[in-house]
Amino acid sequence: MTSLHEPPIFAALKDARRVLVAGAGGGFDVYAGLPLAFALMGLGKSVHLANLSFSALDLIDADAWYEPNLAAITPATRGHDGYFPERTLARWLAAQGMDATVHAFPRTGVRPLRDAYRNLIRRLGIDAIVLVDGGTDILMRGDEAGVGTPEEDMTSLAAVAGVDVPIRLVACVGFGVDAYHGVCHAHVLENLAALDRDGAYLGALTIPSTSREALLYVDAVAHAQRHTPMRPSIVNGQIAAAVRGEFGDVRFTDRTRGSELFVNPLMAMYFTVDLAGLARRLLYLDRLADTDTQDEVRAVIEWFRRGVRRRERRSIPH
Repeated sequence: MTSLHEPPIFAALKDARRVLVAGAGGGFDVYAGLPLAFALMGLGKSVHLANLSFSALDLIDADAWYEPNLAAITPATRGHDGYFPERTLARWLAAQGMDATVHAFPRTGVRPLRDAYRNLIRRLGIDAIVLVDGGTDILMRGDEAGVGTPEEDMTSLAAVAGVDVPIRLVACVGFGVDAYHGVCHAHVLENLAALDRDGAYLGALTIPSTSREALLYVDAVAHAQRHTPMRPSIVNGQIAAAVRGEFGDVRFTDRTRGSELFVNPLMAMYFTVDLAGLARRLLYLDRLADTDTQDEVRAVIEWFRRGVRRRERRSIPH
């Protein structure tokens, strides 16, 4: 039985001792999980961070690799100086006096990523995973008018759906940012309603702008923007602006020149779901399970999208 006075995601994690907060979609997605990670640390949980990486991991030190598809990135790890979100985050964490290891998974198919998760779970004694998406396209089941950029998100979802961990959850933050990639947000809401009927929706919660979690997150994003000036995170830049209470066409990088942003309070809200329930609704999940490469994942999604009858795009009538 859930209650209004305790967000269901925290009720679900109440008995967890060692939680892995992992970025699902690559890039800076792990940053989108930081407010949750800080809140869980405040509750006395041992929290570890991981990310499906877009970084040039072939440049890192050989001793950083636990196995071919799992690396431990620290502030001292060598790598690309212009774009290395995991090391940038590790350096910010070290400056805060926090555990400064961010685990990185290279872009593979589901089978090697699933094995890498299993290895990390064993090493760290993980009993709960929160898979985090900056945006909401991880909630797409495949028959929507637009599905955003699903390859990495669905690889992560399918991989974690195949591991044996007592608690597996998904948290999305940044509602609206995927419109640029064609996501129909009426379909996002329709999918959440269907998950609720299935008993898999854990509700939404706002990151309070004056909270310690918000202040740390905004600082981490600003640090990342300073240290990745050529490729700052557009997603986390908008989320951080929303957390600060900004609204509308907020400018923080030239990368959005020519686009009109719509930063708003919905971007500062986590939408949370049960991972197994979400995976069951993914219409091509079974075809992803044995993929080994991102090319195979992409081919599965393209094959499915060519054959499915897509839901018609609609606007939110408000």
